[in-house]
Amino acid sequence: MLKLEKSWMQLPIRLVIGFGFMAHGWAKLSRGPAGFAKLLHQIGVPAPLFTAWAATFLEIAGGAAVLIGALVTYVSVPLVLMMGVAMFTIHARYGFSAINTIGLTAAGPQFGPPGVEVNLLYIAGLLALIVGGPGVFSVDTWRNRSLQRGQ
Repeated sequence: MLKLEKSWMQLPIRLVIGFGFMAHGWAKLSRGPAGFAKLLHQIGVPAPLFTAWAATFLEIAGGAAVLIGALVTYVSVPLVLMMGVAMFTIHARYGFSAINTIGLTAAGPQFGPPGVEVNLLYIAGLLALIVGGPGVFSVDTWRNRSLQRGQ
C-alpha cells in the first residue's frame, strides 16, 4: 500500500462516524434529553434523565473529537459501549437490517424499526480507529509530532 494511502485512509471513517454521532446527539439535545430519558426509563436504564444527558453530551463531544481526530482511542471506548447497549436493548429484536420494509402503500414503502446493522457499522469503524489510529490528518497525530519535536 502506498504511504499516501496509509496516511489518509482513516479520514473518511472519522468524518462519517464523528458527524453521525454529533447529528444523533444534536437531535437528542434539540428535542430535549427528557424525551430520550422516557425511552431509557422504558427499557430499565437506571437514572434515565442523567443517562440521557450523559449520552447526549457523549455523542456531541465524542463525535466532535472523533471528527477532528482528538483523543480518538479514549472517546471511542465509551462510544462503542453506547452502541453495544443500544444494539442489545433496542435494535436486536428487529434483526440485522437497518431498513425493514413492513408494507407498501400508495404513498410508498413503510418501514419498521431498524435492526443492528448501523450499530455494528459504528462499532466496526470505531474499532478500526482504535487499532489503526486516527491517521495523519488528526489532532492526535499533530500533537504527538509536536511532543516528539520538543524532546
